[in-house]
Amino acid sequence: MGLLSQGSPLNWEETKKCADHIRKHGIIQFLNIYNKVKDRQKDVLKWGDEVEYMLVELDDKDEKVRLVLNGGDVLETLQEQGEKINPNHPTLWRPEYGSYMIEGTPGQPYGGTMSEFNTVEGNMGKRRREASSVLNHNETLCTITSFPRLGCPGFTKPECRPTPVEKGVSKSLFFPDEAINRHPRFSTLTRNVRHRRGEKVVINVTFQACSIDEARYLYDQLATFCPIVMALSAASPFYRGYVSDIDCRWGVISASVDDRTQEERGLKPLKNNKYRIFKSRYDSIDSYLSSCGEKYNDIDLTIDEEIYKQLLAGGIDKLLAQHIAHLFIRDPLSVFEEKIHLDDENESDHFENLQSTNWQTMRFKPPPPNSDIGWRVEFRPMEVQLTDFENAAYVVFVVLLTRVILSYKLDFLIPLSKVDENMKVAQKRNAVQEGMFYFRKDIFKGCNPGLDGTASAQNGLETDCGNEEYTLMSIDTIINGKEGVFQGLIPILNCYLENMEVDVDTRCTILNYLKLIKKRASGEVMTMAKWMREFVAKHPQYKQDSVITDKINYDLFRKCDRIARGEEQCPENASSACEERPNVRLRRKAVQSQENAKQHVCVMTNTPA
Repeated sequence: MGLLSQGSPLNWEETKKCADHIRKHGIIQFLNIYNKVKDRQKDVLKWGDEVEYMLVELDDKDEKVRLVLNGGDVLETLQEQGEKINPNHPTLWRPEYGSYMIEGTPGQPYGGTMSEFNTVEGNMGKRRREASSVLNHNETLCTITSFPRLGCPGFTKPECRPTPVEKGVSKSLFFPDEAINRHPRFSTLTRNVRHRRGEKVVINVTFQACSIDEARYLYDQLATFCPIVMALSAASPFYRGYVSDIDCRWGVISASVDDRTQEERGLKPLKNNKYRIFKSRYDSIDSYLSSCGEKYNDIDLTIDEEIYKQLLAGGIDKLLAQHIAHLFIRDPLSVFEEKIHLDDENESDHFENLQSTNWQTMRFKPPPPNSDIGWRVEFRPMEVQLTDFENAAYVVFVVLLTRVILSYKLDFLIPLSKVDENMKVAQKRNAVQEGMFYFRKDIFKGCNPGLDGTASAQNGLETDCGNEEYTLMSIDTIINGKEGVFQGLIPILNCYLENMEVDVDTRCTILNYLKLIKKRASGEVMTMAKWMREFVAKHPQYKQDSVITDKINYDLFRKCDRIARGEEQCPENASSACEERPNVRLRRKAVQSQENAKQHVCVMTNTPA
């Protein structure tokens, strides 16, 4: 969820007239923030997660499942019962793009202690129970990345028809305007993407770092993991009622919000537009931000030269200046009449207008004006999983990874063009088992200029960025290791845990989470995408024609709902028991964590339930 301003939204023609004003003042706002907090140090390490939930109705009579378009009412009820009564309520609820969606986060960010890993799953469970308690009969809450029959006739309740010709927002052949959140930001984004492009679109855990330098270092290092974690969390094999040949939704969303004109896409010579833009707004990052990553910036970066010079003159270093100047080649998409003239010293809406509509795999986030929030980075490519256990496992895995990167000063950087290639591989069918990914071979030898984002990298600048630094690896090798190739992330994380003071319950929980990641990487436990494919392939009504009927969809969601609720388990529970660690007797986690661990494997194990 991005910037949610209130007011009177402007149409595209009105927005276009304000674009230069917003860019100009957005840069002034960024410079004001930067100069106030550039030297800020020793912020507490904080982090949090955001989970998207779909609201669905399971119609037992007609054996259909539909998306329920009452997210606004559900959201209002949850906020009235929670944060509006108690500012310290343990959960927060926010709107999402679809009117059938809501987003849940922890009420307060998690801190830097290891014991907080033991509370993530519990908080996710509380969110699920809270939201489920306000739903109507036969309605349920699902954490599924992509609704298989989205865009098919009758996929919403109430049933709404697309308006491809009549006056409307999306003019989609498949998606009705009623399925878009009622907040004016979302409909304005949809309409202005289409209007700016000049044609309809055709589709054929945030971390607060201790300082700006640490945030830039984390941004770069985590960027290399975006395709790896995307493939590990793959959960989107179906679109508009058909089985597809991709397992992730990243490319689909990228195409759906691509507002580039034909000139910007290189289909026509530049005449009315200033830039040739090589990617959608929703795509992988285009430049590293730390000095360690500078030599690996091998992608052509289109920037606004005037803004770039303005930033340099304002004291911003080259790498950060080109990053911001690249974001600002875009136009604002959602502008409100009441938010045009702002106090640039104390507001940042114009900066956030461009920042929040560049939906890249990683996002570098300056502090809001006059707040106690620090410099942050956001990791965005992970697909939501079916159970709280799985979602907690992925969140803890990525957060642990940040701790290890910072503690051991690890270097995972490879040329950014190779990260882009990895992103393409990650979305393919069964990429976990069949894909090969470029990955750095020696993560302990690399650039480490004291996490100084503005210093010159000394270590390795003379070295050629050739194949001696990285090679193609399977995800199994990257996660679990392979002798003579790579030591593996799980062994590194285990080593880190051995050297930390962690209570028995927390250690047990973390090891269960890592066991899930390990088994997913090896193929012993299926990704959600693969499990969904196999469920459909074995369904008695499936005719090997790639069509997901209402009945197949209903049975799939019934199964998913029982698993998410803990009503269905597997006889073989591959992630319920803790591993024995040397000299430490680990007792099993108490009831809730154990039961959720069992839920997960029922969905994903290769052994039939």
